[in-house]
Amino acid sequence: MPTKTLQIPTPDGQADAFAAFPDDGEQHPGVLLYMDAFGLRPVLEEMARELAGHGYYVLVPNVLYRNGPAPVVELPEHIGEEARPAVFAKLMPLIKEHTTERALSDADAYLEFLTAQPEVGAGPVAAIGYCMGAPLAVRTATAHPDRVAAVAGFHPGFLVTDAPDSPHRLVPRLTAEVHLGLAEGDMSPETLAEFNRALDAAGVDYTTEVYPGTVHGFTMSDTEAFDPAALQHHWDRLLPLLGRTLTNS
Repeated sequence: MPTKTLQIPTPDGQADAFAAFPDDGEQHPGVLLYMDAFGLRPVLEEMARELAGHGYYVLVPNVLYRNGPAPVVELPEHIGEEARPAVFAKLMPLIKEHTTERALSDADAYLEFLTAQPEVGAGPVAAIGYCMGAPLAVRTATAHPDRVAAVAGFHPGFLVTDAPDSPHRLVPRLTAEVHLGLAEGDMSPETLAEFNRALDAAGVDYTTEVYPGTVHGFTMSDTEAFDPAALQHHWDRLLPLLGRTLTNS
């Protein structure tokens, strides 16, 4: 499944991105895939190709495009424990600059671009994300409830915070079906319960699941957190969710 590099116009410039989709001349449901903190790199291209192979147009933008094209920070081929402190020291200031205002402005641009592609059908889309991408997916879906029918987040961070615009406070706007796949240390039982209560109160159709024996980042094969069985479990949850919620019209 080939990928191609794209430039997404936004109010703040061009966001570099890549897309993967079946090269069959047909239209397919769109999926907006938000990167983890390490950014656009081969492992995300592999995941986008895998998802495209199941019949989806998958768009993966460089969320940190304001700081330059990917790779925004140089990464080792394998992101081991010894490399993480230096990488995060460079990344965290950039991630903190990615405010909610920027995230929402970008979500508008990404969805506009995704749904305008000739290979994308006219039905609803999905927003999925990994690590820091999970709250971005939730924000996208709450800002565009008429367009986003599915949300999935894996080893998420920052879903429940003290901020007035914490993602968990926005779930009353959700119309999408939601799945969260968490590593064992991602959220405390109390915090997860708070998020679930918000989903329950909003009447959202959802599943939240702690994947046993996992650590944060378990889907990413270029990190020491990688867990092949948990990656497969993630596909076993994600693909039925997309199959239930995304149709072309």
